[in-house]
Amino acid sequence: MASSSSWPNPRILAALILFLLFGLSFVGAGDVKQDDDEGPQPPSCDNPFELVKIKNWVGSAEGKTLVGLNARFGALLPSLAENAPRLPVVFSNPSNCCSSSSSKLSGSIVLSVRGDCDFTTKAEVAQSEGAAALVVINDKEDLYKMVCSENDTAQNVSIPVVMISKSGGRALNKSMADGQKVELLLYAPERPVVDFSVVFLWMMAVGTILCASFWSEFTASEQTDERYNELSPKESSNSGADKEDFEKEILDISAKGAIFFVIMASAFLVLLYYFMSSWFMWVLIVLFCIGGVEGMHACIVGLMLRKCRTELKAVNFPLLGKVSIFSLVVLLFCLAFAIFWAITRKASYSWIGQDVLGICLMITVLQMARLPNIKVATVLLCCAFVYDIFWVFISQAIFKDSVMIAVARGDNSGGESIPMLLRVPRFFDPWGGYDMIGFGDILFPGLLISFVFRYDKANKKGALNGYFLWLMIGYGFGLFLTYLGLYLMDGHGQPALLYLVPCTLGLAVILGLVRGELKHMWNYGEEESAASTSSSSRDLSGEA
Repeated sequence: MASSSSWPNPRILAALILFLLFGLSFVGAGDVKQDDDEGPQPPSCDNPFELVKIKNWVGSAEGKTLVGLNARFGALLPSLAENAPRLPVVFSNPSNCCSSSSSKLSGSIVLSVRGDCDFTTKAEVAQSEGAAALVVINDKEDLYKMVCSENDTAQNVSIPVVMISKSGGRALNKSMADGQKVELLLYAPERPVVDFSVVFLWMMAVGTILCASFWSEFTASEQTDERYNELSPKESSNSGADKEDFEKEILDISAKGAIFFVIMASAFLVLLYYFMSSWFMWVLIVLFCIGGVEGMHACIVGLMLRKCRTELKAVNFPLLGKVSIFSLVVLLFCLAFAIFWAITRKASYSWIGQDVLGICLMITVLQMARLPNIKVATVLLCCAFVYDIFWVFISQAIFKDSVMIAVARGDNSGGESIPMLLRVPRFFDPWGGYDMIGFGDILFPGLLISFVFRYDKANKKGALNGYFLWLMIGYGFGLFLTYLGLYLMDGHGQPALLYLVPCTLGLAVILGLVRGELKHMWNYGEEESAASTSSSSRDLSGEA
């Protein structure tokens, strides 16, 4: 008998569930990292922190625009570039700008290194020398928030003061050291309160769970019984074995398995945090491409075979057996798509390919990994709830950084970014960047919503007296609360499951209690399994 060749491969996807998909679970924004938000805020030191764009010209050629952060004190910058003056740059001497400079600073933008005295002292010295603005170069890549000290009011500072990163200052210093004239233009464009990318990302997350829940309705009704015959044609007598193979691909998550998933996801997250590098990122990119190809192949083949009623031509491969030509063509297309994304992953349009591969993979995983009842769902989502909050917020007290956000941000990754998330560029934000959501924030609630969809269908429940519609509404509302929290916390990454678990699992439990069905949902499947085992035992006794 010819061996079966099926995509997706359940063994590969089982590993990807653990190591790729449940690892990242947060909603965030691709903003500049900012620290030290606390500090005295007297009337003369209460400026709102604003990101600053720094256009620079070396000679007559315009260079790459740098990003800075204004201080709590000093003058505010204009929001439009046309309202800001273009001025020459002078490096203070001494470089820390803590005392009178031997260089002529009048009418110029002064560059100073961080350290040796208060920021307000540097600003007062530069201002007394006639400087138009002060740009402080940080000793790190982060943008430190410049605040006033305990007894410092900074009431005499009337020039703009801006912090830039170490690499930005190094680039400016190098141009000046080469004897070239450097000019800067400082302005602080305003960010929109809400960017439409958030709406698009919300629709993608909700749509992924909807598609995954209804996927069997889209595809299985016309081709489930023939799926393997079409991909790997066999004799009709093998149809029963094909169905058994299909059932073997389904992974029912147990309570112990749920705890194991979360523990291993935590271990993998710490591994990424400590050992992240460019080569490690390439391993993740390759694994993501493998999973994306499997998921995309399964989605395309499932949809196309729904319309195909004729027997497909097949070729015989060693070890694989007979595989349809159609399946091979789709596989080659998916491989080409994933390779193209990997090659162009840093292009401005690469987010499209990443999201397509990710959505296909998640839809396929939600078909293969299933929760048997609310009891297992409670264990999984409660563990994920604690996991998410710990690694986004509490981990800062232990690791001096938010481990989840540091990994998602790609610190020490050589410029690479983690592929296990959906991202959408901020189309209407002058600062650009991306809004992101981790795969875990779709998959964890998605497993529960897929379960209640099957539960409603098996128990012949309608939309209003069922659970699926209400949990989808709860998921959408929870995601809305997540983005509201993201906005209120000034773009700091949010543990989305903090909002999503109460809005999905909590809602399911409350509805079950009110309707008197929680006990049935809690042990769903176990009673049927016990009854089936008992019946089989009686049959065997009768035969004996």
